[in-house]
Amino acid sequence: MSLNNTRLSLAYLELHEFPVDVIDKFGSSILELDLSHNKISDLRFLMELPHIQSLVLDHNHVTSQVKMPLCRELHTLWVNHNRIQNLGFFLQTVAKNCPSLRILSMMNNEAAPSYFNGGTYQQYLDYRYFVISSLPNLEVLDYSPIIQPEVSEARRLYPSRMFNSEPEASLRRKLGKKQKRKSSAARQQAADQELQMPSPGI
Repeated sequence: MSLNNTRLSLAYLELHEFPVDVIDKFGSSILELDLSHNKISDLRFLMELPHIQSLVLDHNHVTSQVKMPLCRELHTLWVNHNRIQNLGFFLQTVAKNCPSLRILSMMNNEAAPSYFNGGTYQQYLDYRYFVISSLPNLEVLDYSPIIQPEVSEARRLYPSRMFNSEPEASLRRKLGKKQKRKSSAARQQAADQELQMPSPGI
């Protein structure tokens, strides 16, 4: 087993957990990891892969209650064909621990209704809107790019989720601080001008 340009595949090995010897040897170097077709359910091993950017977990045992650490650099996550049933619970974990996520695929999970698992078209649309509202930085969902009309509809259907999402909340805090600084500067400028104005009759 060797690392190929920071990319490692451990697919089809019937793994229940991530090998410790791989962590010791390659942990800090792995950027892309393929663990598809195994039996992994716990993702806490990711804390030993500090620079992981792309993770493929198709056909594993990942559930809605999956445990995972903060993965600041992870931008691509595939969890197709797993055991995810509660969409809200799963997305809460992902939103909290994957702040840079841009690509998510979770087809053929119970929580992701589509044509492939018996879901209706409306259920599929509702699913997409809910995911978009939960992960506002997402660019691609289930191989399909997210388009602006979807973002607008997600915002209309789930305004409180998008308004309270961490990325947007952080942006609002920054904008609020900037506006306060501008207001303070404007008040100070007005006060300075008032001090410089000559008194009537002088």
